Amino acid sequence: MALTDLCRYPIVQAPMAGGASGPALAAAVSEAGGLGFLAAGYKTADGMYQEIKQVRGLTGQPFGVNLFMPQEPHTDPAAIEVYRHQLAGESTWYDTPLGDPDTGGDDNYEAKLAILREDPVPVVSFTFGCPERSVIDAFAKVGTYTIVTVTTPQEAQAAQWAGADAVCVQGIEAGGHQGTYRDDPQTGGAGLGLLSLITLVRESVQLPIVAAGGLMRGAQIAAVLAAGADAAQLGTAFLACPESGANVLHKQALTNPLFVRTEVTRAFSGRPARGLVNRFMREHGPYAPAAYPQVHQITSGLRKAAAAAGDPQGMALWAGQGHRLARELPAARLVEVLALELDDAAAELTANLQQLKNKRSTS
Repeated sequence: MALTDLCRYPIVQAPMAGGASGPALAAAVSEAGGLGFLAAGYKTADGMYQEIKQVRGLTGQPFGVNLFMPQEPHTDPAAIEVYRHQLAGESTWYDTPLGDPDTGGDDNYEAKLAILREDPVPVVSFTFGCPERSVIDAFAKVGTYTIVTVTTPQEAQAAQWAGADAVCVQGIEAGGHQGTYRDDPQTGGAGLGLLSLITLVRESVQLPIVAAGGLMRGAQIAAVLAAGADAAQLGTAFLACPESGANVLHKQALTNPLFVRTEVTRAFSGRPARGLVNRFMREHGPYAPAAYPQVHQITSGLRKAAAAAGDPQGMALWAGQGHRLARELPAARLVEVLALELDDAAAELTANLQQLKNKRSTS
């Protein structure tokens, strides 16, 4: 099975953990000719399975499920405790206790693997690391296509060695968490732009490439395809759709002039993630330790309380660099519009290239 066999258009809906990428969104995108994705991160194994059943009831088209790789425990509990102390004022302000940092380290990974092997889905992707070859081989035996998120050529080479069917190349422009294998405190927030990364990965491995990072328009999809990608993955573009499970405050913030830029921060989760700059990020980002998922667990209640209070300044407003281009369209319509824009951009590119060729031949 090839990547192009999975969808009519080279458009992949990014798996956005935290509620945005639920069954309604994934099914709508797949039904429209893209490749929809469920985000299994932060869910129980049964919660993931129930959502898979819902998608199957909504569409017969291929779809994917994204898994978080288990993370090694943080080795500096003192740094976590210092950050907890800093967040005490937030706890008082939102009248909610800080969470327990010692929960959720493996994200129910093995239980989710068991379900997906027993009742296979068309596609499984991995974030925050590369699974062992035995895991990918087991999926291959049941006919599941595997994609591994990478942020460097070296990570892509590891994915190829492990037997992955494709890589999702994530540029620094992408919203949400960076999918890097190793969360280096010295380099968190640094990274390669998408177009450069596509070229580097294309020359490093012989795997299909799904390109991700700030893509919002069909012309940008055309650009990454021209650079060597086989498909484009869009997250923020689908965040504003009515089928998205994102909080309404999050959706509104994408185009709200009060939120003019994005930054990469550890403030909410302990891992580098790009989001709209708000009060919480400004006040706590410089002090957050490299401690995922401990920081995520600590701030979970605060983020929920901020949302319940209608306060986007305390929420994790994940968004890519192109967030102001978000369109409040139904997911199926957005896929159609992106496909039309892609066709127009491809036709324009072809015409421009022909003009250049003609000019050279007459000069």
